[in-house]
Amino acid sequence: MPKGAHTAWGALCDANARLRENNARFGSWFNRVMPKGLYARSLIIIVTPMVILQSVLAFVFMERHYNTVTRRLSAAVSQDITALADLAVAFPSQEGRERVRQIAQSAMGLSVDFLPDEHLPPPGPKPFFSILDSNFTGELGKRLRRPFWTDTVGNSNLIEVRIQFDDMVMRIFARRSQAYLSNSHIFLVWMVGTSLVLLTVAILFLRNQIKPIEALADAAIAFGKGRDVTGFRPRGAREVRGAALAFIEMKRRIERQIEQRTTMLAGVSHDMRTILTRFKLELAFMDERETEALRKDVDELQSMLEAYLAFARDDMGEPPALTDIARLIEEARVAGERHGATVTASFSGDPMVTLRPDAFRRCLANLVANGWRYAGRIDINGTRAERWLIVTVDDDGPGIPPERREEVFRPFFRLDEARNQDEGGSGLGLTIARDAARAHGGDVTLGDSPLGGLRATIRIPV
Repeated sequence: MPKGAHTAWGALCDANARLRENNARFGSWFNRVMPKGLYARSLIIIVTPMVILQSVLAFVFMERHYNTVTRRLSAAVSQDITALADLAVAFPSQEGRERVRQIAQSAMGLSVDFLPDEHLPPPGPKPFFSILDSNFTGELGKRLRRPFWTDTVGNSNLIEVRIQFDDMVMRIFARRSQAYLSNSHIFLVWMVGTSLVLLTVAILFLRNQIKPIEALADAAIAFGKGRDVTGFRPRGAREVRGAALAFIEMKRRIERQIEQRTTMLAGVSHDMRTILTRFKLELAFMDERETEALRKDVDELQSMLEAYLAFARDDMGEPPALTDIARLIEEARVAGERHGATVTASFSGDPMVTLRPDAFRRCLANLVANGWRYAGRIDINGTRAERWLIVTVDDDGPGIPPERREEVFRPFFRLDEARNQDEGGSGLGLTIARDAARAHGGDVTLGDSPLGGLRATIRIPV
């Protein structure tokens, strides 16, 4: 490739890169300043073209029609005034001036006075922006070859013009409407009024269209938190109704699946508990020294069965209720101290939260139990923020390596040389805790504790 072509290609690539960078910067800025809601964005889509259209119409009207008509009216009045000045020169007698006054009054709609031995007043301040003053004064200066003075701002209904003659001053009054398009406000009133009416209709219409989408989102959030979805029905446009019907059908399938699973688990639980109860009764009639190991095995089997059933059941059938979170934290503290750990607990904010109390109690208890098994000190802290319930469980145990903190939430997963290695346990404690939190629309995460061990954080929307 020739050197010049290579240089041109490099410049083109640099320009393309700068253009992309500017586009990305503009897109980032535009996303920041634009509203995030569908309602606000829809209003902008409707209002922006309307404002642009009205602005263009107003500009065209003011620039073309308004200015042109005002200029032509000013030219006509200035021609009449020039003609009257010429008549005053042609007929200098008293009778001639009286005749000029009559012609101005009857034929031109102007009022004329002759002021003998007068001079023009000093020039007054000109308005900063006046189409009438600029057009009228300019048209009059083109035709009138004598010194003159104008006042277009003194009396709002009249325009005063004074023309200097040798021995007198000719004063002329004209109505402002003769030289100025005075009914332009009617156009602006109609334009603004129509825009406001259309904007009001658009706001009401859009609000009614957005409400079904908001109701669908609220229903999905409530169902995700395990709450009852009452009073929800498909409304709105066809597409929104389709999404609502799909959500209702999905909700029914999930509830039917949960009901079937719960019924099956209830039967399995009843049958297995019956067998375990029979084992215990048979062991009760045997020598205690010979059955001690068997009793431990039966108790372990029962605890594992309860853990399996809790994991499979997931407490989806439990109805949400207003729950005192501070009381549940206090129960967890007492349970931790009962197992020999030093436990402190605190809670700040409103403790009353709507959630499934048994599921949350099991979630918190599993995290605290995971602490007292491998630590001597546990701190439980709860906070009720504006939108979140946050509970942290800190301990001074050995902790879990950061790269394996997600693995411990897998069902039946065990860490060899880790703090959640529970000999005789089911390996489902953290799994059940996370499932309970996620059933409320939240989550459980693990991190480093200020005490030197592990921090488990429950975060649930309220």
